[in-house]
Amino acid sequence: MIEKRLLKRFFPHIAAELEREPDITFLAFRSSQKEAEKASFEPTAVDFIRRCDNERQAREIIDYLESKGEIDKEYAEKLRRQLKEKGLRSFGPKKGPGYYAKYGF
Repeated sequence: MIEKRLLKRFFPHIAAELEREPDITFLAFRSSQKEAEKASFEPTAVDFIRRCDNERQAREIIDYLESKGEIDKEYAEKLRRQLKEKGLRSFGPKKGPGYYAKYGF
């Protein structure tokens, strides 16, 4: 193990990073294990909602996915409740054109 003073002398930037508080920001989270697993392979309801410009569009997406059987009634209600109580961007920042090219999947 390297001493702190040597670390600071030879690797000042690394030493500074190790002394800082972690800077972790969560932009969104998955409240459904099933949806989290699905997200690895295909777009989820949340992915579609994050492309919406307003809450009306998000409600239409939720209604459509529920009517097609892509999401169950319980999950649809949970999404509607989150939309109403926390707002559209509680699902994460908007995904615009070129999102996947810039950030990946």
